[in-house]
Amino acid sequence: MSKLQKALEKAKEARGDSLESLTLVPETPPEGSEKDSTACLIRQEVPAPVYFQTRKLPVDFQQLIQNRIIPICHGNPAADRIKILRTQVLSRMAEEGKNTLLITSANPGEGKTLTAINLAISIAHEMDRTTLLVDTDLRKPSIHSYFGFEVDQGLSDYLKDGANISELLVCPGIEKLVVLPGGKPAANSAELLGSPRMEALVKEMKERYPDRFIIFDSTSLLTCADALVFSRYIDGILIVVEAERTTRSDLKRTFEILGDKPVIGTLLNKSRD
Repeated sequence: MSKLQKALEKAKEARGDSLESLTLVPETPPEGSEKDSTACLIRQEVPAPVYFQTRKLPVDFQQLIQNRIIPICHGNPAADRIKILRTQVLSRMAEEGKNTLLITSANPGEGKTLTAINLAISIAHEMDRTTLLVDTDLRKPSIHSYFGFEVDQGLSDYLKDGANISELLVCPGIEKLVVLPGGKPAANSAELLGSPRMEALVKEMKERYPDRFIIFDSTSLLTCADALVFSRYIDGILIVVEAERTTRSDLKRTFEILGDKPVIGTLLNKSRD
């Protein structure tokens, strides 16, 4: 048993629950660098966002493949592995009718963003589902760059300046998939994600369409408070761990920080097996 596998087993024992390790995904390129006391906020009524029409931005499918995105979910061994992950995630979430998933990791560069993108695409290929992929890494938003399109505004602009949410949503040329980019980098990202406006937006996202599954790509847990602050709105959390890189102490600290938050499993990434 490898050191990482031993660490995962120890994490399960420490939590005393049925936390499971999910399937493997292809090796991913490094991401950019990315405890917490949640700020006390005065709760107030926040108007629900209004939607009109989602923008469609053309994407280069060859560029997607070069960026290790799997745009077509059949006839590809990597796509089949993502389908296994999709089945496991949806099975765990469907038990209680949950539809919001936060994907995070202990450290930057362990593959969480690419996992979020490929899982969102795979879920969108299901016959009875649509997917909304939200970039909540407001310190260094990157989902739009993987798809190869430029954006002037995104989630941070909605939270800070009241930008119209309908003008921020993007359809990247993949049927039934909509992306909400992160927007301009924000130094006060934890405060924005913990705001009543963000809470109201998540609630509206969860309830607007019964067939929608929502995936949030977040910052890594050991670098800033953002993921922990935001996790209180989320039904499930998937932790990406990198084989031979995520240390036992990193994993232990990650679960200590999350406490009793709804972790549905861990994803072993970049395994050579």
